[in-house]
Amino acid sequence: MLSFDEIAELAQAICATAEAMGQTISAGGARVIAEDLAGHDAQVIVGALRACRREPAGRLSLGMVLKHIHAADGRPGKDEAWSIALAASDEHETVVVTAEIRQAMAASAPILDAGDKVGARMAFMSAYERLVSFARAEDRPAAWEVSLGFDPSRRVTAIEAAVRAQLITQETGGKYLADLRIAPITPDGQAIAGLFTGEVRTQPTAHVREKLAEVRSILTASKAKKEQTRAKEAQRRRVTTYLRKRQARAALSALAEQK
Repeated sequence: MLSFDEIAELAQAICATAEAMGQTISAGGARVIAEDLAGHDAQVIVGALRACRREPAGRLSLGMVLKHIHAADGRPGKDEAWSIALAASDEHETVVVTAEIRQAMAASAPILDAGDKVGARMAFMSAYERLVSFARAEDRPAAWEVSLGFDPSRRVTAIEAAVRAQLITQETGGKYLADLRIAPITPDGQAIAGLFTGEVRTQPTAHVREKLAEVRSILTASKAKKEQTRAKEAQRRRVTTYLRKRQARAALSALAEQK
């Protein structure tokens, strides 16, 4: 939050920016804009004003400044966010997501699980844009978090890339990497991972084998239930289509008789 003196300095910078863009803004108007921007970091605001001055056309306004502030907040666009969400839906992959991506994934996951990728994409983008708008209206910075996958090697690659891109801090990345080094995957852990990858490289203990069999049974039952639900839905759509066609034929026949 900017101090009283910083707001006054920002108002002067807004007046100077407006003058550089060929317009005049009153001291009171500049003060109001400065107060509306007070929740943002000073350096971010300075960068946004610089970007405004470089625009080929347009008049300085609060909306123009906010547009450049939001563009610099680090949140990905909706298309990039969807590609990140798709990667995160793969349980083997480790990805770094924002809070808005994670929340939008929750809204689209049931549709994606049903096999409707187009519908899931639309639901995700709608929820994501709404969540980002709310966050920006409240001046919340982008918050990145790590979504760990099962593949240890991919974890290291993804975390190191996130640190290089400054999405997470060196300290946070180091903690995840240290956890991987300190707690290597046990034979039982590798066997559990094999349940998801289909690549069983080691034999688990008898107790874990019993649990794995129980999990396999649950997964098989869940898969069968989903397939049954999809089959019923497909049958319902076929019946609905047939009835609509029959109603259309009946309507056309009635119209022909009237003529």
